[in-house]
Amino acid sequence: MNFFTLILFVAGLALLIAGAELLVRGASRLAAAIGISPLVIGLTVVAFGTSAPEMAVSTISALNGSADISVGNVVGSNIFNVLFILGASALIAPLVVSQQLVRLDVPIMIGTSVLTLVFIADGVLNRLEGAVLFAGIVAYTTFLVIQSRKERNEQVQAEYEQEFGEKPKGVGGVLLNLGFVVVGLAALVVGSRWLVDGAVTIARAVGVGEVVIGLTIVAAGTSLPEVATSIIAAIKGERDIAVGNVVGSNIFNLLAVLGMAGLVAPQGLSVSPSVLRFDIWVMIAVAIACLPIFFTGLKIARWEGALFLLYYAAYTAYLILDATGNAALSILSDAMLLFVAPLTVLTLIVTVFQEIRARRRLPATPV
Repeated sequence: MNFFTLILFVAGLALLIAGAELLVRGASRLAAAIGISPLVIGLTVVAFGTSAPEMAVSTISALNGSADISVGNVVGSNIFNVLFILGASALIAPLVVSQQLVRLDVPIMIGTSVLTLVFIADGVLNRLEGAVLFAGIVAYTTFLVIQSRKERNEQVQAEYEQEFGEKPKGVGGVLLNLGFVVVGLAALVVGSRWLVDGAVTIARAVGVGEVVIGLTIVAAGTSLPEVATSIIAAIKGERDIAVGNVVGSNIFNLLAVLGMAGLVAPQGLSVSPSVLRFDIWVMIAVAIACLPIFFTGLKIARWEGALFLLYYAAYTAYLILDATGNAALSILSDAMLLFVAPLTVLTLIVTVFQEIRARRRLPATPV
């Protein structure tokens, strides 16, 4: 590995972040012009735009035959999005959770995670399965846009302007934002090629498998737009956008990113046995954990954010110890399985039970 490889990797990452920023800026303003509400923009335009690096990297990796980076990028990004991004954002300020997320979008995230496991259980995501996943994102987006159009009113429009800024006006404004979208997409394509080439070279040089590089460095790198979007939203008090962005990104990663990668891979997308044995289960567990945490008070408290961060640190430590064959791996595994995980499950059950009892005590709302 030489200095040029590091420059290639960093430059590719910088282009991905800049391209995603331009894509989100242009696409969110264009979406507002047709009356899409802020929550749906967070779940679709912003979430999909910030997931564009994952799409570019996984697609290029699949075409180049680097399936481990392609799959590891998606699985690792979904774990990173919930545990690190929501955890860090909740530490800044408790996050508000929309009822729509609890009733619709989080169950969809869980369902798509389980469906992905079913499809890759044989070790390959074939083109038909990739097409089914991609059809799912088309149906999901169409449903959200139709629902949002029904909710169009002055209050929704005012909320948009508060969270995203002034809408584009006139032909000039529309063309400017279309230009942002085109330039952003071009930067994503070039940046993804550089990032993938650099990541593969680094993995070979340090003797770490491509799947570990995909699950950690590439996953965290391609998720930086989500980090910036959610944390800035939390700081500015736009806390529903912070959560919607993460949930929408995870759905997009599984349905669109993994679906497209499965479609373009010449022989289907092979899945590493280590991902099937461990990482995919972590991704599903993280998705399921969102439901009780989001349900309690329709918010993510600071202590829950700290819990998310603790789990991400443990997950990353596990990957590093496993890749290096460190003897401390068994100690960490036993501590997580025998103490931390059961305690977390017990805490969530008690918290949900208390929330249900509290809601039953509330007086009925007059009609």
